[in-house]
Amino acid sequence: MAGKRKSRPVVSGLVVLALVGTSGYLTMELRAQEAPGVTEVRNVGVLNGNRGSGGGSDDKGEVSWSRLENPARSVLRGADGQIKAVFTDGARTATLTGPARTFEEPASTSSKVSTTDWVRLLPEPWKKGAEKEKWFTDWYAEHKDSKEDDLFAFAFQYVAGAPDKKDEQGVVYAGDANFGPLNTTGAEGGDLRLEQSDFYDYLGLAYPFRDGTVGTPESMRAKSLDCSGFIRMVLGYRARYPLMSSDASGDGLPRTANGMARSKEGVDVLPLTGVSADDRPSAIDQLQPGDLVFFKLDTRTKERLDHVGMVLGYDTEGHLIFVSSREEVNGPTIGDVGGVSRLDGNGYYAKTLRSAKRL
Repeated sequence: MAGKRKSRPVVSGLVVLALVGTSGYLTMELRAQEAPGVTEVRNVGVLNGNRGSGGGSDDKGEVSWSRLENPARSVLRGADGQIKAVFTDGARTATLTGPARTFEEPASTSSKVSTTDWVRLLPEPWKKGAEKEKWFTDWYAEHKDSKEDDLFAFAFQYVAGAPDKKDEQGVVYAGDANFGPLNTTGAEGGDLRLEQSDFYDYLGLAYPFRDGTVGTPESMRAKSLDCSGFIRMVLGYRARYPLMSSDASGDGLPRTANGMARSKEGVDVLPLTGVSADDRPSAIDQLQPGDLVFFKLDTRTKERLDHVGMVLGYDTEGHLIFVSSREEVNGPTIGDVGGVSRLDGNGYYAKTLRSAKRL
């Protein structure tokens, strides 16, 4: 989420500690009442358990293309019939089969996601028949066997303990990120940490948006990314997906989780039907790696969706896992602090899922 930033009064260290303790206690108490997960998840389509979408077929022999619906997409298969890539109409994110990788965060969860899925950004949205166009054949020739960082690699460069990465100018563009500074307002029911930390806050650099607006970083938000700021860092600043300066100005990916969920960007894989508990989508087997998932966590935000994450894949126990930046862990995570990172079952995040989009 994001909104107008306001100056905040300074309070004593004892008050800060009290706020942290109270907010953390209430959060953990509420989520401790969650019912155990009972929903079964089926691995279908491009997701195929912990093998990812293709099972590692080689590139020899003839390839074939086919079409699938809901959503409409083109599937590339090798001579052995294994999926090599999936491209969704209207979306720029593409899922390619590559070398197996394992993503884990032992300090926060026992979950491990072993996958052969690599998610990359196409230069333009996919459409039926694009496999015959030069822009695609050039792009695919360059990326089909590439081991360069993809969206997942970018995402895990901001989890706890991730080493700093610097560009040629010495700017730290990756490394262990916070969610945001401590909330010291003293307001009853206030959040543990402040939202509104965007990618340029993390970088500590002014960022000129295409609409002429300049994003100005705040020093107290250095190395911080809230949930939507994290997604904008991964997809926008790192992968170069166009970014809006707000939810209302420019074109590209909006600033907030609510803006992203309700925008016309990409394809609605799980369309938003409402924000109540009855509006929880059931067809989560349609999700694929790289999809953005949107949640309704806080009744104070009324009709607004207030959290966003990215689908990572199935863990080694068969649960569908996502990564996002959260205040309880103070940064990007697939961890279980404040609620397990599963989209199946009846855990905190599974119950508050409301929609999903493929950019």
